[in-house]
Amino acid sequence: MKLNSTIEAITARIITRSAETRSLYLKQMQQARIDGVARSAMSCGNLAHAYAGCSSHEKGALAENELKNIGIITSYNDMLSAHKVYEDYPKQIRTYATAHNAVAQVAGAVPAMCDGVTQGQNGMDLSLFSRDVVAMATIVGLSHNVFDAVLCLGICDKIVPGLLMGSLRFGHLPTVFVPGGPMPSGISNEEKSNIRQLYAEGKIGRDELLKGESDSYHSPGTCTFYGTANSNQMLMEIMGLQLPGSSFVNPGTALRNLLTEEAVRVVAENARNGSNLLMDIVSEKTMVNGIIGLLATGGSTNHTIHLIAMARAAGIIINWEDMSELSAVIPLITRMYPNGAADVNHFHASGGMGFVIHTLLTHGLLHEDVTTIMGKGLTKFTQEPYIVSNKLAWRDGAKESLNDSIIRDASNPFSVDGGIKIIRGNLGRSVVKTAAVSAEHLIIEAPAIVFNEQHELISAFKNNELNKDFIAVLPFQGPAHKGMPELHQLTPTLTILQKKGFRVALVTDGRMSGASGKVPAAIHMSPEASKGGSIGKIKTGDLLTLNCVEGTLTCHESDFAQRATVTKESTDQVGLGRELFGVFRRQVTDSEEGACTLF
Repeated sequence: MKLNSTIEAITARIITRSAETRSLYLKQMQQARIDGVARSAMSCGNLAHAYAGCSSHEKGALAENELKNIGIITSYNDMLSAHKVYEDYPKQIRTYATAHNAVAQVAGAVPAMCDGVTQGQNGMDLSLFSRDVVAMATIVGLSHNVFDAVLCLGICDKIVPGLLMGSLRFGHLPTVFVPGGPMPSGISNEEKSNIRQLYAEGKIGRDELLKGESDSYHSPGTCTFYGTANSNQMLMEIMGLQLPGSSFVNPGTALRNLLTEEAVRVVAENARNGSNLLMDIVSEKTMVNGIIGLLATGGSTNHTIHLIAMARAAGIIINWEDMSELSAVIPLITRMYPNGAADVNHFHASGGMGFVIHTLLTHGLLHEDVTTIMGKGLTKFTQEPYIVSNKLAWRDGAKESLNDSIIRDASNPFSVDGGIKIIRGNLGRSVVKTAAVSAEHLIIEAPAIVFNEQHELISAFKNNELNKDFIAVLPFQGPAHKGMPELHQLTPTLTILQKKGFRVALVTDGRMSGASGKVPAAIHMSPEASKGGSIGKIKTGDLLTLNCVEGTLTCHESDFAQRATVTKESTDQVGLGRELFGVFRRQVTDSEEGACTLF
């Protein structure tokens, strides 16, 4: 089917807007490609250091450029369940590389912090900035310039965006992302949510809460809800950066191992052929496909920030206007927790990414004519992997949903527009994840209650001070003030109040993550309060209207525009090393510009 005209027009606009920066990026990458890998120009001392850990055969073959060298960037740690699975990957990859006439070396490691651990804790203030640290660590690892290709081992929130941002500085190389897969399903998401709410209401104790959480997050692998980590996997697949159907195959299975070997084979072949380079894969059309995937699946709001930063690393300039206009024509076709009861294992079994890409392509809602790690054309990504005689094979994926309570055809969506809405008004611009918000809660008019920190709201709730309609306002949570922590601890409390029949919403320049739930939340407010944004001028009692249908947020007070700008110096960024990130807070751009310190 012919490409949707709105998608075509927005893509053309992005190409025009990015002409200068994209041209500069491509010139840099073309020069890097001409310059080539430094092995041939290195002294014997350089080479000896680079290959001291290799076998005698590999040393000679690499020195003579007879074998391609694959650099591995790994985010392994054994505290984070999603990344624990990578523990033995380097050893496996080296074996696979040998079988496919290549060499593999760990080029470097990057940090992988877990927002699930740091929610509501001081460490969360470093979470967003860790993305840029990951990008820089990726660059440091690859800067030895002895690699012909790159494998990126990463899954979770800031890690995959950071890996891509760093790898794009080596866009002249073939690069493949290697997922680890989600843990098997534990207790149902509905049961988990109920346990959290019972605890928030004081009806169960900490022991019962911890058991419920442990029954949910119970083994190595990605958390199974559709948050930022699994939105990352969706993005890498729909952008053609990891193998078709590979995102949600469980760890420790035969198919998972075969897909890892195939990733090695593909990147080694691309290196030998000089084809499917990262700079060619990540194009304006690819970035539009990523936005469309986010909207169609109701993915993490974090990616309204990360996609902008990832695109900028390739010289491509996208913005919230692009996302908002695309949202108007992209249907919401999946329901996964927190937008529904199913988890990513159920999604995968119901047709998964192959069906999502198939139905979007069939209805002219994706660019098919893109480069991927598999070559030209996104149609290859409607296929799915399977095993025949202990070997990997490919077949056509599902052409119809296997469970239309989880995935639907684009002609019969859950919603005719995307799961994310851009909000405008006299407070600035923000983002709302509408995928899980029911129709009766899409418009909230209520007085504001201003809180300095999320624990103040929780305390007020426990003191029975919030049994009423209100819009919670949390300013001074933005990237320049305190690193833009997620405020996910507010979700159970606000959900309880909503279930009691009160009309509640949230407005903040902080984040709510991919776990944004059923309460409307205008987040990522830009400009942020610390930079003079109007959110800092709101007072308790001000009448606000959040309209997620029209995409507006308004303060109705007659003197609002005349109020003096309020700024507040951050005084609590000490401890856990946060004081060393002052340069990040001073340098960081607005949320709408990717909340980035690098560009």
